[in-house]
Amino acid sequence: MNDSKDNTKTRIESKLEVNTYLQKLKYALDHDAQITFQARRLVDKKRDEKYTNQYTVDTLFPDENPVDALKRELKTLTVEEYMKTVQDLRFPKRSEMREFGKVYNGMQDVYIKIRVELLGLDGNTTTFVMSFHFAEKPFTTDMFPYKEN
Repeated sequence: MNDSKDNTKTRIESKLEVNTYLQKLKYALDHDAQITFQARRLVDKKRDEKYTNQYTVDTLFPDENPVDALKRELKTLTVEEYMKTVQDLRFPKRSEMREFGKVYNGMQDVYIKIRVELLGLDGNTTTFVMSFHFAEKPFTTDMFPYKEN
């Protein structure tokens, strides 16, 4: 599926592929992977503050280092929270991004988009957290291909 307005191509990975991705992500995070978190992004200038990465992380984890909190939270992602896989057509050589949706405090939908890449000759893994913000639209079950009823 192509979505020309944001210059991306999306697909749904198999349950096995998502599980494998999450296992690799958890392994990397347990073995000194670096997390790069965009607290402030260019798109935030046009967005309601409530839907920014900074506001969401400050609200959900007020007394924690944001990187430590995100590292912990990324390790808890499940196949049921997977939404889709996105290829950024502007940067086709970069790895695909995965989108997840997680509910906090029983009612706060949080949209999560991450990219994991191997950087450097020493094989350092970096996890880029592009989005970790309250969802602008409430989640619906059809957004999650592997959500159990």
